Amino acid sequence: MSDEKNRAVAEAILPLVGGAANIHSVTHCMTRLRLGLTDRSLVDTDALRALPAVLGTVEDDTYQIVLGPAAVAGVTGQLRRLLEPAAAPAGAAAPAGAAGTGGAAAPGGRDATTAEALAGRGERLRAEARQRNATPVKLALRRIANIFVPLIPALIGCGIVAGLSGALANLGWAPALVAALGPVSSGFMSLIAVFVGYNTAKEFGGTPVLGGAVASVIVYAGVAKVEAFGHHLTPGQGGVVGALGAALLAVHLERWTRRLVPDALDVLVTPTVTVLLGGLAALFGLMFVAGEVSTAIGHGATWLLAHGGLLAGLVLGGLFLPLVMLGLHQALIPIHTTLIQQQGSTVLLPILAMAGAGQVGCAVAVYLRLRHNASLRATIRSALPAGLLGVGEPLVYGVTLPLGRPFVTACVGGAAGGAFVGAAGQLGDTVGSTAIGPSGWALFPLLADSHGLLAGAAVYGGGLLTGYLAGFLATYFFGFTRETLAEFDAPAAAGGTPG
Repeated sequence: MSDEKNRAVAEAILPLVGGAANIHSVTHCMTRLRLGLTDRSLVDTDALRALPAVLGTVEDDTYQIVLGPAAVAGVTGQLRRLLEPAAAPAGAAAPAGAAGTGGAAAPGGRDATTAEALAGRGERLRAEARQRNATPVKLALRRIANIFVPLIPALIGCGIVAGLSGALANLGWAPALVAALGPVSSGFMSLIAVFVGYNTAKEFGGTPVLGGAVASVIVYAGVAKVEAFGHHLTPGQGGVVGALGAALLAVHLERWTRRLVPDALDVLVTPTVTVLLGGLAALFGLMFVAGEVSTAIGHGATWLLAHGGLLAGLVLGGLFLPLVMLGLHQALIPIHTTLIQQQGSTVLLPILAMAGAGQVGCAVAVYLRLRHNASLRATIRSALPAGLLGVGEPLVYGVTLPLGRPFVTACVGGAAGGAFVGAAGQLGDTVGSTAIGPSGWALFPLLADSHGLLAGAAVYGGGLLTGYLAGFLATYFFGFTRETLAEFDAPAAAGGTPG
């Protein structure tokens, strides 16, 4: 979208989330605008969902508005400009619904079979599931995910450049350009530990630059001269796992030192102690341990696909949608990143992406089965393009999850697609992704395959088609009981007009 359109979307969103005074943080990931809100009761969720640019909303530790990969960065930038003191003075908060969009209708007077009611039901189910699953371990996983989400745009860009470089090299074209693309695609990955360290310290309440400084020890070329546990270290040993551990240690060292040091000496002593002790711990412990863990992750993924690819794909593809529903799928980013660092691609992402294929097939079946429900069919029509590109939240929370059984049949489709891709890996044709973030059709430019790009596209495309078909058939024949069909397919449920 143009800057004008992005600004218009930001201006429409701002009053519906309580105004500038209600926002204390603004970030974004691949598809979602993430807002830290002071009072969530000021949010007009129904009016937000009614905005054409909004694909859905998600309530988590931050309030998340799904805008899609093409719009989210631009809208986030425009919203930040609106929040600058000159543009949004203190006290400028507007009550929810004050933007002239009509506000939210009272849920009690709304037909329970409309798309709006279903989306509300999906949000309630999701919130209840999150509350039941808000264990310390899962909350920690979400915090770890917050470290890696900001890195995804760079991972995607570098991954596509790496794929382009590989294609040119395989064709024997433009060797000088291929040589130049190497540093462009690999520079970020060679220093990713520094960014992980910076974000880790920021997420856990330390000084970000100190976290980055301690983590930078891991990628410094001079570590090759250091001997630990009877072996010389290798630059980059331990990768993002080591960087994460080193930065976490730095956060605790900083807090401990700051409590003991007089305020007058804090600016000198605290950074020195943090970098010194954190760096030495990284050299003489963390790099070795994290290196073993990273190696085990790589060997484990390779072994899993080689010896049990079909079963592994079935399980991973089938269970990924529940992880998305709980917001825990981002916790897999460190594993994907480790595999990309070690092997050049992650073999797990193409399998997990099949969950979205099952969801698309399921949504098409719902569309055909509920031919009288014009409201829900309109939601599906608007959400399907995003679903084909791997943005599944609108279909999850607006269609499949609130309907109940279709969410299960969508998982069946994901399991079938995952089994297809996993079986191909078990037979020796392993397809991976050179970056993380996109799925669906958007993943094609990032594919890497042991037998070439065309083979990878064929395996991945076959998995998508399998997921579409299985999700469609499972939903069409088993996704509805007679009672649910009678409830949701009655002509009166959509105003009496077939869509």
